[in-house]
Amino acid sequence: MQSAAACIATHQLTEALEQLDQALSIDFENTEVVASLKYTNFWNDRHERVLALTDPFERGEYLLAQWGVFLGFVQRIGRPVEFVINAFRQHVFGQALEFYREVYRDAANRDADLLVRIARCYKGAGDYDRARRFLQAATAERPEDAEILAELADVLALVNETAPAKAFFREAFFVNAQKIEIARLESELIGRLVRAVEKRGIEGPALLEWIPVYGFLFGVLNVKRELRSIEFGRLKQSIYELERELREHTGEAELIRPRLINRYFWLIDHYVAVKESQGKIEEVLLKIRSVDANVYHQYNA
Repeated sequence: MQSAAACIATHQLTEALEQLDQALSIDFENTEVVASLKYTNFWNDRHERVLALTDPFERGEYLLAQWGVFLGFVQRIGRPVEFVINAFRQHVFGQALEFYREVYRDAANRDADLLVRIARCYKGAGDYDRARRFLQAATAERPEDAEILAELADVLALVNETAPAKAFFREAFFVNAQKIEIARLESELIGRLVRAVEKRGIEGPALLEWIPVYGFLFGVLNVKRELRSIEFGRLKQSIYELERELREHTGEAELIRPRLINRYFWLIDHYVAVKESQGKIEEVLLKIRSVDANVYHQYNA
């Protein structure tokens, strides 16, 4: 099994299949061997599809998309064989990286989208430092892209840079929670928070909006920054528009409420930072109470 896993990690699927077939002939009831054979056949079939594609970018896209399909396949089989799955992680993300880097060699194609994909491959293969460098480059190009900010935060959390990870997660969910793909995030920092919110029966798009609210209440997303004057103006305008939508029932209330509460939290932080009067802060707290009394009481607990 170990030698088969080594073959998989180095893209030798045919050799891995031969070794697993041999192992099965010796012990045909070994559940790990049976599962590993299924994994290998899954990717061997995908290998044929990759060969049929001619564009390296499309090849990379196909492999990363199939990784998600594979994880679902693993769960359906049950009793995951972790060391073999890790070998396939090296195989899939390593191959996808080769395809994306082929595109990257043409300087004209080095946009933020490609940088993020290369970063995902490095992250998938466990090279978090290189993943961080490419995500930082992508963030420099698109500093207000919530998806990129969240993935940078995730990598920072994976290398135990907790404070900046919290700051970037908070920023990402503030910018646009609906753009964040939770399934791509691997760190326990965000994973624990997601599970805690899910335990409250929150799911779907609303989950993404409540994560920063409970992240603030639980003291997880507690690294703050001072707003620039133009950002403060945008925040006030955003709050005004969300309040109007909630009042006039022109949007989805289950999304607007947590989104508005999160902005109220940012407004309170700003008032504290600039030493605004306590009366101003109390006004915001009363607004929070009118939107969700439970959040208000948790904030003041």
